[in-house]
Amino acid sequence: MRQYIFTLIVLILTGLTVQAQKQDELKLLSSSHIITGKNGNVVFYRPVYEHVGSTLSSDSGYLHNDKLGRQFFEAYGNVIITQPDGTQIFSNKLHYEAAMQLATLTGAVRMVSTSGSILTTDHLVYNMRSKIGNYYSGGRILSGSDTITSQRATYFENTGESYFNQKVVVRSTNVKVYTDSMKYNANTRITDFYGPTNMKGNKGENLYTEKGRYHMATGQAYFSKKNLYTEGTKFLKGDSLFYDRQVGIGKAVKNVVFVDTLDKFYAYGGYGLYNGRNESITMTDKPLVVSVVKKDSTKKDSVSSFSPVQKKSEKELKKEAKELKKAEKEEQKDNGKSSKTEVVTDNKQKKDITENKNILSKDEKLKENSEMDSVFMTADTLFSQMIFRRDYIARDFKLNREGGAIEEDNEVDYGDKDSISSDLDSTNTLQQAADSLQKGIDSLHKNEIKKPIVGKEVKKITDSVTSNKQNTPKKQPVIVGDQNRIEIEKNLKADSVLRKKAIIPKGGESDKIMGAALKNAQEGKRDSLPQDTAKTRILKAYYNARLFKSDLQAVADSMYYGMQDSMFRLMGKPMMWAENSQISGDTIFLQVKNQKLDNSLLVGNAFMVNATSDSLKFNQIKGRKITSFFSNNRMERLFVDGNAENIFYNIDEKTNIATELVHDRSSRFKILMEDNKLKEYVSIRKVDGKVYPIAEVTADKEFLPNFTWRPEDRPKSKADLLNRKRDLSKSSFTAPTEKETEENGKMKSKPKNEKQVQEKKVEDTKTIKQDSTNIKTSTPSSKDSTQTSKKK
Repeated sequence: MRQYIFTLIVLILTGLTVQAQKQDELKLLSSSHIITGKNGNVVFYRPVYEHVGSTLSSDSGYLHNDKLGRQFFEAYGNVIITQPDGTQIFSNKLHYEAAMQLATLTGAVRMVSTSGSILTTDHLVYNMRSKIGNYYSGGRILSGSDTITSQRATYFENTGESYFNQKVVVRSTNVKVYTDSMKYNANTRITDFYGPTNMKGNKGENLYTEKGRYHMATGQAYFSKKNLYTEGTKFLKGDSLFYDRQVGIGKAVKNVVFVDTLDKFYAYGGYGLYNGRNESITMTDKPLVVSVVKKDSTKKDSVSSFSPVQKKSEKELKKEAKELKKAEKEEQKDNGKSSKTEVVTDNKQKKDITENKNILSKDEKLKENSEMDSVFMTADTLFSQMIFRRDYIARDFKLNREGGAIEEDNEVDYGDKDSISSDLDSTNTLQQAADSLQKGIDSLHKNEIKKPIVGKEVKKITDSVTSNKQNTPKKQPVIVGDQNRIEIEKNLKADSVLRKKAIIPKGGESDKIMGAALKNAQEGKRDSLPQDTAKTRILKAYYNARLFKSDLQAVADSMYYGMQDSMFRLMGKPMMWAENSQISGDTIFLQVKNQKLDNSLLVGNAFMVNATSDSLKFNQIKGRKITSFFSNNRMERLFVDGNAENIFYNIDEKTNIATELVHDRSSRFKILMEDNKLKEYVSIRKVDGKVYPIAEVTADKEFLPNFTWRPEDRPKSKADLLNRKRDLSKSSFTAPTEKETEENGKMKSKPKNEKQVQEKKVEDTKTIKQDSTNIKTSTPSSKDSTQTSKKK
């Protein structure tokens, strides 16, 4: 019984093996004639074979078996393989292994799939069972308007995907791609990049990445490694980069850098949105704009104290102390000792002079090596755009360095109004535009793939790559002849030359290009490209705008800058600081000429405060407007107009102690400065003037109406600029409204929110927190100003 079962199993297995071998054998369907060779091989002319549903035909061919019994078919001339799904392969030669269904085709190989893709190469290895093909010596795939050529490729017929390696060049209607590693799906026209890649658009734009995806049909891209977008002189970089070619929008996320080398503009942030159509960039998430200007000619502040007696430098004070000490010694000691002391002192002075010369020479070398300075600006949102110069409305205040005519009281009030059109300055409009752009770019994340809308009048592009595409119906046989072979060989030769000349990125190009662009912008060098004189750049910073320069800082609700007239506009409770000076007004205008500060204009409630040497007293100037002019970044002259008032302290030169307070009222003050010191003070149409000995100065005399002192809002550094916003909810140190007496012993102030509150009595002043050196309490508000008192 066991022997019978064993014999039965052997017979079944033998039958299955014979049946499998019969299935693996090629079946001759037709042939014109047969010739038997000397070696016993039978040569068939114009044979047509069938194997596992596919047909194989050629001008001639023969079958042979190896020692293992495997069947092979060798075919020559006009080889055609037709698969059951309609895919056809053409070549000059064919080596076919029946058991593996493996076809090796050489000579003008052309594979036409049912999806419309056409693969051409000189050598193709194709598995008809798995429908996977490989070429290793150069080839191309044509899919619609996309032509891809490479040295090596693997093609998956079932999915329509292809993997390309070594010298990959993609040519499409709108873009050219250069890479070494790429995947392409012929059905979706989506490409995936796995190495350094350059994508060049027809308008000169270029996308670089080392890992990303691009949709050839919609023009949408998502890159995730070392990404860079360039367009002319503009560069946009980010850890993640989105791009929509149809709408011309690029979105960068995390570690974003934007540079325009033409106008020396560059910015950083956590999020950036670039619109190529209107040449605008919107940046958020701690954005930072950097502008290059010429360095100040002095380390001292450009805005100085306007007190008649300035604080002396430490060098001058030390010198005076030495002279006093020397005089005392001369009185106590005899002539011999005195002469000896003079010699020693003289030698020491010579040594000090030599050391000072060395220090100055080092400083001069530093100035020569770094003549440029940077202005840093940040806000919740930064928006910059290139606009036509004819659309830019420049502000011309017709400022006169001699002051001009004194305006009457019924003069036109400048107020907060700006002649700039509302569509330019409206932050709401900007926010809506940014939101709409963001919604458009976010469509990249959707899974649905929109079909491209092709216009009726699309121009045909003559290209040797696409000129031979045949829209042949599936059932109609493709005629393959000498002309087709010549054309394939011609294209393959052209592709070989193209790959040889193609510049394939090696990696790290984005860092090199962006580094060179930043260096160009930072050094202030002129770009090699011709400048577009028809356009100019504007910059808007809104919501918590802040500015930092080595010698100038500012804060405001919003800032506006136009490169055409190089003017900064600070709006919404603006305030500036320079050394010990604080400047405020309803609107502040700053103008730069030749990369140096030229003039400033404070309009509406103009106020300038300067802390004295002991930081307990303040020189003050107020008026309806204050105009300042600068020379070499130093204040040269100052005009105060409209109910001008001035409070300053006279300082004793020897003791450096305030001796008296001067309070002037006039139609105009004219102040001339030289080396940051008061040279001339003129009161024009003086109303009155009072001088108070310092012992008679009470709290109500120390401050002008609307006095405010907010050193805590001042940006201390670049890092502080980015990480801290001014807090307007806190009370500011303002002028007292009531005399402080021993009877009431109280201070009055108004909260910063300017709402009227009920008067509170201070029971325990020790419980009140001191902000900087100021103590604040609540008080009813006055009509003209917000006032608080300073505790002494």
